[in-house]
Formats: sequence, C-alpha cells, structure tokens
Amino acid sequence: MTRRSFSRFSIYAAAIGLLAISVVKVAPSLAAEDAVVIPPPAIDVKNASGIQTAVLAGGCFWGVQGVFQHTKGVVNAVSGYSGGSKMNADYHMVSTGTTGHAESVEIKYDPTKISYGKILQIFFSVAHDPTQLNRQGPDTGTQYRSAIFTTSDEQKRVADAYIAQLNAAGVYKKPIVTKVGPLQAFFAAEAYHQDYLTLHPTQPYIAYNDIPKVENLKKIFAENYSEKPVLVSDIKVTN
Repeated sequence: MTRRSFSRFSIYAAAIGLLAISVVKVAPSLAAEDAVVIPPPAIDVKNASGIQTAVLAGGCFWGVQGVFQHTKGVVNAVSGYSGGSKMNADYHMVSTGTTGHAESVEIKYDPTKISYGKILQIFFSVAHDPTQLNRQGPDTGTQYRSAIFTTSDEQKRVADAYIAQLNAAGVYKKPIVTKVGPLQAFFAAEAYHQDYLTLHPTQPYIAYNDIPKVENLKKIFAENYSEKPVLVSDIKVTN
C-alpha cells in the first residue's frame, strides 16, 4: 500500500467508516479544509471563443474533478498528471513524489457560460486551500502541490494578478503558495480515478474531504452549480 493509499483509504476509516453516510447527509461542513468566500478577480481573460482549457492542481484530483464536474459551463473535467514526463505519468510512480508531476485536472469549458477568472475563483474558494505547501488535508508530497498550469500568456497574467489581489486583500490567514507556470503536457489518469467522487460518495475519504467541497460550491456559487455532473464516462460514450 502506497503512502497516499494509506492517507486516502485508511486514515479516516477507523474514525468515520461507519458514519460515512451520515457525514455526507448530516455534516457536510466538517471538511478537512473550509471554504473561503473571496472576491472575484479584478481582471479576466477577454474575448475567448470556442471551448477553452484550464489545468489546475489542488491536492487529490478526486475532489477537484468533482467540484468542476458540478460547475455550469464546464463540458469535461479529467483527472490526470502535469509537470512531469509521459514515461512516468503513472499513479504508482507519481505517488512516490519523485516524478515532478502534480495531480491535476484538465477542465474544458465554454467561455460564453463561465470565464477563466470564475474558474479560478471557485478553485481558490472551495476546491482546495491554496495556502498549504506541498499538501492538502491528509495528503503530503509535491504531487499534492497547488499549481496553475497556464495555456496562454493571458491566462498567466490573470492568474498572477488574482493571486496578488487575494494576498493584498488578506482573505487568507497565510500567503497563497500556488505556483503559476506554463502547461507542458497533461496526461490523463487511469480510468479508475475518473468520476471517482460521483461513483464513491460514501467512501470515507470522499465523504470527509470532498463531498463538502461540492456542497460549498452549491452554497457559495449557487448560480454556477449544476446538480447533474458532467462525467468522463458520459463523454466517452457520446464520442
């Protein structure tokens, strides 16, 4: 069992394994990281047309994928690996923390329905804690780092400006540690990692760490929330 497997599948099993369903239904606010209400970005990507791509890393990709699969305007969200090479873009290798990859999510979105800036606002507010260095919740290692992999100079400009804006506003108790850099490549994760939150809502790790993120999306970003998730399995079936 890898270090991350222990974190995800065992660390909470003894404490809440029998209470997983009640955690989901009764106490969605009892999450490893609390949501933070933050202002929208002062500047955003302009005049985008056609389906756009954002690649974000915020700890375990199960929760980040789940959040954006429930976000209106997102047409697909795929869990995967960024920041390293293709030859070792593999779950077991990435889990060692030695490959340079970060667990990330490739988000395809319609800019007429949601902007890049709004995606970043959701990312910083409910999808993860951007002040945690090389970790999220119970998971530790560089593969769990907070990162934005930009696909254009304009995305980088917006991301850098937004981080500076949030730090200046003091909305977090600690500085944001999110790294911003150009996307070199994205490698989709193994099939069993896709749609994990939807397929395993009462699994203890998901119930404690990730279901509350979707609940916070619904509460804080009600106008951007979609009850029906956009699933990778559905995209594959229709293509």
